[in-house]
Amino acid sequence: MTTCRTANAAAVVRLLLLCSFCAAAAIACDPPNGAKFGYTGSVGPDHWGALSPSFRQCATGTKQSPIDISTAQAVSNPALQPLHRDYTVANATLVDNVVNVALRFDGDGGAGSVSVGGKLYTLKQVHWHSPSEHTVDGRRFPVELHMVHASDDGNVTVVAMLYRFGRPDPLLWQIQDKLAALHAEGCRADKGAPVAAGDVSLWSLRLYSHTYYRYVGSFTTPPCTENVIWSVLAQVREMTVDQAAALMAPLEQAYRR
Repeated sequence: MTTCRTANAAAVVRLLLLCSFCAAAAIACDPPNGAKFGYTGSVGPDHWGALSPSFRQCATGTKQSPIDISTAQAVSNPALQPLHRDYTVANATLVDNVVNVALRFDGDGGAGSVSVGGKLYTLKQVHWHSPSEHTVDGRRFPVELHMVHASDDGNVTVVAMLYRFGRPDPLLWQIQDKLAALHAEGCRADKGAPVAAGDVSLWSLRLYSHTYYRYVGSFTTPPCTENVIWSVLAQVREMTVDQAAALMAPLEQAYRR
C-alpha cells in the first residue's frame, strides 16, 4: 500500500539554528557563491540574510528549508504517487563544495530522473550534510543525503534521505577511495580540485520510495532560493560511523557541524 504524506508547513518550525559542534572559527573558505557564511556566531543561520544582498531570502522567505517534520501533523494525500525514480550507472566527479561534499554527474543526461507532478527532473548531483538538516518529530539524524534534480525549465526538486549509524552504505562503499583522495586535496573546491569518481551505480538509491513527506521549501544554504519541491523519504537508511567521518573529512572545520 502506498503512503504519501504532505508535511504541514504551518505546523512545522524552521530550524534557524542548526546543530553546531564546531568550536573553531566560523569561517574558513569562500563557498562557491562567493560570500562567506557558516553555522555559528555572526555568520550562522540567524544572520545569513544580512551577509549578502543575494542572501536576503534567507531572512525574508516564507517557504524556507529545512523543517521539522511532525508525523502527527502530516496529512495523508492519496493524490501523491510513489516516487518513480529511474537512476543509472553514471560517470561522476567528486567535489568539495566547501560547505559539503558532492557527486556531480557528467553529461546532459545526468544520472537518471524522477517524475514529480507529471514533470520529469534530471538528477544533477547528490551531496551530504552531517548532522541531518531535516528533523522528524524533533529528532536529528547523523547524516542526510540530498539528490538534486532539475527540469528543462529550471525548476528544482530534491529527494532527501536520512541515515542512522549501522551497516555500510553501498553508494559510499563505491567511492571510499575517492573520498580519501578528496581529503588529501584540502579546501580547494573553488580553485579546481575535483576527483574523478568514474562510473558510479545509483541502484541502491531507488529503494524505499513509497512513503515520503512532501512540501515546498527552499535550498538549505544561501541564497536560500524558494519553490524547491522536497520529498523526504520516511525510511531511514544506514551507514557506518567511518563512512560518515569520511564525508566530513575534506571539509573545513567551520563546516563540520
